[in-house]
Parts: sequence; C-alpha cells; structure tokens
Amino acid sequence: MAKAASISQQIWDMKYRLKGADGEPVDKTVSDTWRRVARALAEPEREPAAWEQRFFEAMEDFRFLPGGRIFSGAGSGRKVTLFNCFVMGDIPDDMTGIFEHLKEAALTLQQGGGIGYDFSTLRPKGAPVHGVGADASGPLSFMDVWDGMCRTIMSAGSRRGAMMAVMRCDHPDIEAFIEAKREPGRLRMFNLSVLVSDAFMQAVKEDAAWELHFDGVTRKSIAARDLWDKIMRATYACAEPGVVFIDRINRLNPLYYCEDIHATNPCGEQPLPAYGTCLLGSVNLAQMVCDPFTDDARVDPDALEHLVGTAVRMLDNAIEVSRFPLPQQEDEARSKRRMGLGVTGLADALIMCGARYGGREAVRMTEAWMKAIQRAAYMASTGLAAEKGAFPLFDAGKYLAGEAVAGLDEDVRQAIAAHGIRNALLTSVAPTGTISLFADNVSSGLEPVFSFTYTRRLQAADGSRREEEVSDYAYRLFRRLNGESTPLPDAFVDAQDLSPNDHLVMQAAVQKYVDSSISKTINCPESISFEDFKDIYMQAFDLGCKGCTTFRPNEITGSVLEAGTDSGKGDGTEQHELPLEMPAAKARPKDIGDSGSVVHMFQPLDRPEALPGATYKVQWPESEHAIYITLNDLIDDNRRRRPYEVFINSKNMEHYAWTVALTRIISAVFRRGGDVAFVVDELKSVFDPRGGHWMGGRYIPSLLAAIGEVIERHMIAIGFLAQPGTPAEAEAAKR
Repeated sequence: MAKAASISQQIWDMKYRLKGADGEPVDKTVSDTWRRVARALAEPEREPAAWEQRFFEAMEDFRFLPGGRIFSGAGSGRKVTLFNCFVMGDIPDDMTGIFEHLKEAALTLQQGGGIGYDFSTLRPKGAPVHGVGADASGPLSFMDVWDGMCRTIMSAGSRRGAMMAVMRCDHPDIEAFIEAKREPGRLRMFNLSVLVSDAFMQAVKEDAAWELHFDGVTRKSIAARDLWDKIMRATYACAEPGVVFIDRINRLNPLYYCEDIHATNPCGEQPLPAYGTCLLGSVNLAQMVCDPFTDDARVDPDALEHLVGTAVRMLDNAIEVSRFPLPQQEDEARSKRRMGLGVTGLADALIMCGARYGGREAVRMTEAWMKAIQRAAYMASTGLAAEKGAFPLFDAGKYLAGEAVAGLDEDVRQAIAAHGIRNALLTSVAPTGTISLFADNVSSGLEPVFSFTYTRRLQAADGSRREEEVSDYAYRLFRRLNGESTPLPDAFVDAQDLSPNDHLVMQAAVQKYVDSSISKTINCPESISFEDFKDIYMQAFDLGCKGCTTFRPNEITGSVLEAGTDSGKGDGTEQHELPLEMPAAKARPKDIGDSGSVVHMFQPLDRPEALPGATYKVQWPESEHAIYITLNDLIDDNRRRRPYEVFINSKNMEHYAWTVALTRIISAVFRRGGDVAFVVDELKSVFDPRGGHWMGGRYIPSLLAAIGEVIERHMIAIGFLAQPGTPAEAEAAKR
C-alpha cells in the first residue's frame, strides 16, 4: 500500500485505530486495523482463516470501506454496536411511554448509533390531556428534552450523538416544526425533515386546501401551497427542514408487505421501520478505475463484481458479531438482515474517466456502475441464502411482486425465486465524510469534489497552530502522473462549478439502483432566487428521488467551507480554510460529516500546587440548600487566566452523583485546553422537562443552565470571554 496522505493518517489515529486503556496503540499500522476487522468479520464462517484473508484483501488499499462503527469496533472487545443507523420505536402519546423511549434513545446513542424519530405520534400543543386537566405541551417541547439528552452523551468513538426528527406534513404542529431551527441554539443536535405525502404534493400542484389533523380530528385547514412555501422559505434561510417523500419510500420498499416506514436515520439514506437498523459500507470507485486519465479509463466490471460480493458477505457477518443497544433492535436486524452497501469516490472516478459531474456521460457511467453494483449485491445475497438461508421474513411471492424489485434482471429474479435472498435490502449511499478522508481523501459518497486543494489548520499540544495542505485523491494522482504544470482537464469540476441541476440529475441517476435511499446535499448559490430554489424540490419529486436536502450559504447558516476564487486549473494553489470550530448550527452532519472541524492534539495541562479561583452561590428554587460552584484558573505563559477545574458542593444530596460526574467531565475538558467556551453553550441549552425558573428577572430553563451561566460569568470576569456583544467577543473565545 502506498503511503496515504497525512490527513488520512490523522483520521485513522483519532477515529479507527484501536488503542488500549492506557492510550497505547494496539493497531500499529492501518494494515493492522484491516486485519483486526477482517478477523472479526470472518468469525461466523466455517473456514474463518480463508475468509479473513479475502476480507483483508477487500479492504486493502481502501477498496472497500466498512462503516466507521465497524472499523473502530470490530474485534475491539468493546461493548459497542457495529451498526451506524437506527430508527427508534414509535413514541406512545403518554408520559410514561415518552420517557421510556427517551431512555432507549440514550442507550442507543451511548453505544455509538445515530437515531431517527417520528414525533408525529405526539398530540399537538394545546390538545387536552384527559385525566389531569391540562393541555399538551406538544411534540416540540419533547424534542427539546431529547436534544438536551443528546448534548450530554458522547457516542462511542468520540462522536457526539446525531439525531433526525421528522414530522408528517398533516400534523397540526407542522408549522412550528418547520420554524423551530430559526430560534438560535434550539434543537442543535437534530436534523429536521418533513414527511411529505403524494397527496400533499398533488395538493400543492393543484393549489388545493390541506387539512392538519390528529387522531381523526381536523384542527386547521391551510392552503397546501402556503404550507409548501413555509417549508421552502425555512430551508432557503437555514438549510432545514429537509423533505422526505414518504409514500414513495414505502411504495418502493421491498418489505412493503411486513413493515411501515415513517422515519429515517440522521443523514436520510436509511428510511427504517420502528427499531430498524442498518450497517453501512462503501465501495471506493476511485480505487476501481483502470488506466486513469487516458482514453481507456474504465471501471473493471469483473473486479467490481468480485469486490461487491465480498462486501455483502462481510456486512452480513457483521450482523452476527455485532452487539445491539436494545433487544428490539437485534430482533429487527436478524429478522430482515438489512444492509446499506453504497459507494464513495464517485466524483473522483468520473474525473479519472474524463466525465464531467452532472454531464450526460457522467450520468451514463454512474447508472452503469450503480446497476452493476446492484446486480452483484443481489446475486451475492441469493448465493448466501442458498448457503445460509434467506432472511426470516422472506416471502417469495410477496417479495417478487413488489414494485421495488420489478426492474431487476430476469436471471436475478429467478435466483431469488429459487434460493430466496439473505438480505431484505442491500443498497444505500451514505455521506462517508470521515471514511473518505481516511481513504486518502477521495470524494465523499456521491458528492462532487468540494475543492481540489485546501489548507487545514491543526492545533498541537502546546497550543501552537500549523497548517497543512490537503488535496483531493484524483487531483493528487493527476499531478503525480502528469506533472504540476499540466492544465487540469475539463472533467475537474468542483462544487463551485456546478448548478443545482447537475446535483439533481446525479441524485436521480443513483436512486434508480438503490433499494433504500441516499444522502445527498444539493449545493445552491447564495444568489439563487426563491422561485428557482423551490423548483429544485419539485424537480426532485418529479425525477423520482426519495428526498431532497439543499445547502445555500446565508446569514443564518453561514458557509460550510470558504473556498478560494481560483478554479484550481492553474498552479493548484487554491486554498480554503476550515473554521477553527464549526458551530453545530452552521452545518448539518450530512453536509460535512465530522471532517470539517480542526484536529486538536492536546495533552492535559499540568496543575500547579496552588490556583487562583472564585466561589459562586446559586439558590435554585427547587433546592432547600444553596449550591456552591468553585472555579479555579490556570495562568498561562502570556499571563492570561483560563478555567482549569470546577467543583460543585451542596448539602442537598439529591444532586450529589450527577454533580460529581459533571464536575469531572467539565474539568477534564478544561484541562485539555483550546477553545472550551462551548461548555457554556451546551449547559445553557439544557431544558428541564419539568420547567425552569425565573431568577434575577430572567427565565433559566434548568439547574444545569444556571450552572452554565455561572461558568460564563466567571469566564467573563477573568477575561477569558469578552462581554456579550463586544467586538472582542469572538477573539476572546478562541484564547
């Protein structure tokens, strides 16, 4: 294996390299990681040694990329799930059921799974709650509770939990749901999408009325176009909510006969039923191209078929060796054996074959490659069914009668009829942000290359910052083969060169051969008119897509990345900088994965014998005894004070366990150095489901928020943070 780029080594070390409890690496090289994963996934086989070698060869040189959970968890001995995606159970419309599902969500996030929820099952705000003489607070109030829970849980593998919230387009609170993200800081841990029905889309086209109802009672009637415009204006302004064409998803679901889907995973590529699960993996098309940048450039069909067959077997075995946060999730996974095999490096592969992303030749190549992957995956799964048995809920008559498999080649359908099929659903395209960086920085998923070169800022343990150039895989390969001075061919287009239509046609081309769904962000210029913007979503529906998500730089969301004006076709010196800390509200996980933030390489700061500090008294109305918060500071080499540790004390023992845990976690963050001001934002955003209190003429939503305000006040007092609203505020926060 050729040595991968520096950024790939860093991602491997941070995300996927197995380390012991003492922090010492167990995986000495990337090959060790591949070997560990291959050995773990070969365990269910009758001849594990032979399959281990085949699995290793599939991953070698980044040809097949299992999902990040598999890379980090397989063979590690840790109690983590190998599944990326979960949709949780249907939330019952009662308080006991709601908080039981909150607990289930916390357990799933804790093991590293992203989750999706449909909040349409909860009664609208103001609806009567019989038996207690009160009115319902509505789904959004409980979404705030989920959001607060997610903020406090670090998922396995150092990722924060990711969540998707959806709501039906006919729910009485849909207008409030659409507008929720316009409130600063609210629901930052959620992606939001509206479940749009075929009937609603028809009503929009006909300018008909649309009824909002719950439990058989119509609560409001609104013009369908007015509601559609509300959705469009919200996503035009702040990139959310997305749109999910839910009837199409259910109609084209191979399991239409035994499940109902009304939610997706956080990035939208996996529509799943209650407690639905999915493994992810990606074929790296950039590594499958022969004779790149020549007239003979092509993807080898035999090599692709062989690799896909191996990948299907690997993911099927992962179902056997994985742990599951909940027994319901294990039952769902084993009864349907769903997987999401997709692609990454598509844009790079097109460049290497001389095709411009979004152009006619690119669409033709993409459809050919995706059809080949679909066919190979289905044939591999029928072979596994003959060897190991079909998935337990397989019904040949109903499965083959479904619209989803009607377009398969006749020999594939005959194989399914003869042997069954091992995996109910096989294909999906995930965003692959970090995985693609790990794989020598190939283009992500089916997305175009964002920029062929850029500068990434890194912060070292001593607080110093350095910059390194990061370049796209196809760009680097072209330069290596053709020299630095050779002009880039016309196929080298990046996201700034493309129109929304280029994105749309590529999404539609891929969706034809994907039985689940795909994660795709359609980048729009800031100057696009609202009418043209709306048309993107209507075109997505008419082209057969299962959903649509856009990103348009604007005042609310900012820009995901700032690219230079150079096209990259000159001397290759184009640069853009990733922000030092990308606020969660500025970019959804499906936009940039977790690859956009600065890489911090900190060691804990040493503690002197004595530290300056201050103690603050908080009298929370629900507590009989006051709470005392002590913050001690470290004085750095520049004689600046920065928070180092925090202690919380009170005679009220009710809060003892969680306050000890909280102080240890916050102190650990403080001792790492860097920008720790986010701790304040996280605490201040926690909402207590029982309600907050008015203190000092202001409403404080929870005791945790009150603690956050004390920490903020202390940071301002020592000069670590500037007073809110002052010009120095932003700079002070970076100290």
